[in-house]
Amino acid sequence: MRWLALGTAVLGVFIWRSGRVARHSILTKSAFPLGYYASGDFATSCSPIAPADDPAFNDLKYCEDETFWDVWNGQGSLQTRHLILSCDANRKAWNTVMGPLRDPEPRGSLWLNTLTSKEGQEDATPVRMVFQNYPEGHDFHPLGLEISPSHAGNTSNLFVVNHARQRTTIEHFSVDPSNPTIALYLRTLSTPYFVSPNSIALTSPTSFYVTNDHFFTRRLAWVGKFLPITESILALPLGWVAHVALIPNPLDPSGEPIFSHTVAALGIPFANGIALSPDGSTVAVASTTLGEVYFYQREPKDNTIKRIDSVPVPFTPDNIAFDDSGVLIVTGHPHFPSIVSVAANKTEVAPSWTVAVVPRSSSVLRSEYDTQAPISASLKAPAVMSYEVETLFQSNGTGFSTSSTALRDARSGRLYLTGLYAENGAIVCRPS
Repeated sequence: MRWLALGTAVLGVFIWRSGRVARHSILTKSAFPLGYYASGDFATSCSPIAPADDPAFNDLKYCEDETFWDVWNGQGSLQTRHLILSCDANRKAWNTVMGPLRDPEPRGSLWLNTLTSKEGQEDATPVRMVFQNYPEGHDFHPLGLEISPSHAGNTSNLFVVNHARQRTTIEHFSVDPSNPTIALYLRTLSTPYFVSPNSIALTSPTSFYVTNDHFFTRRLAWVGKFLPITESILALPLGWVAHVALIPNPLDPSGEPIFSHTVAALGIPFANGIALSPDGSTVAVASTTLGEVYFYQREPKDNTIKRIDSVPVPFTPDNIAFDDSGVLIVTGHPHFPSIVSVAANKTEVAPSWTVAVVPRSSSVLRSEYDTQAPISASLKAPAVMSYEVETLFQSNGTGFSTSSTALRDARSGRLYLTGLYAENGAIVCRPS
């Protein structure tokens, strides 16, 4: 019950700090349906991406992040789109963000799913990716990840946040589109500046933004049990965004690049998911504790960013992603005490919520919006002049639990969701 009480306190401070929950407290578990999908009927449109009763997919659960991997041909046309999932079936024994830190031994996994672009056809069955040359005895507990697109057959760079037992690192792999289920290990990126890496957004095949969600971490001996929670409870603005680049070093015969690390943005309470818009002009960052998404203007020449806006969302946001059209998809946890209970094995499911954050086309600001959803976002977060918030998916946790990431494929219109503690790992919802 200690973790439940702490989680409740975190959300209470979220309400106090933001001052934006008008009619319904986010501490109250809303009467969500089993499942709601805005573009179809949940019962017939949404299903797990892998067979639930097949033991081959036992490790395809507790999936935190996902990313599209686009393979382009030599003529500049999209040839194949894959989905790569970041999962850790051992999350309830090793979670450096929420706890516990009990057993770091069993490794997490990455899964590749080849997606179809033809209406009415099904995606391929997911395949577990095999690591080549991965160091023996090196932990693997994946969180955020992103991969560069492949053009005309070239290999892609895959970067994965790894919450290993001693410290959090970022693993660098190379993936060949001709053999897409093999991830060739290249190097481990490690620096004292990686205090609490969480999410990655690529700015080039060899550079990326990375969020650090906390300044105080659970690895800080006995104080690690208290300081991270205190940081969250008080909504202290101690999270930040850094930019990392691997620069070719002509003086190193081994080919090891120069490692560059610069701080891009400071003062973000619980900096969680991060995303770069398709045109490269905008960076979005989820502030979990405050229930907001921060928008930054990006200078591509030097990757500096300047905050220009913030938008409240009706839950504690986890991961975020721009779709192909530039709409930001935000996913998170509408009843945080429930997810704390799931992590502590006190309950089995927690609610899920995904919204689209769209630039506002109308100058008329209405207090009631998102009126088609079973539980309107307007009950939890106020309208703002810059963006509109529209529900794409809701569940009371029975239909799908602990939603952490959602991606929307513009070609098929399908919505892919992962669940931080979902036994079925990830689901796909197909528009009617």
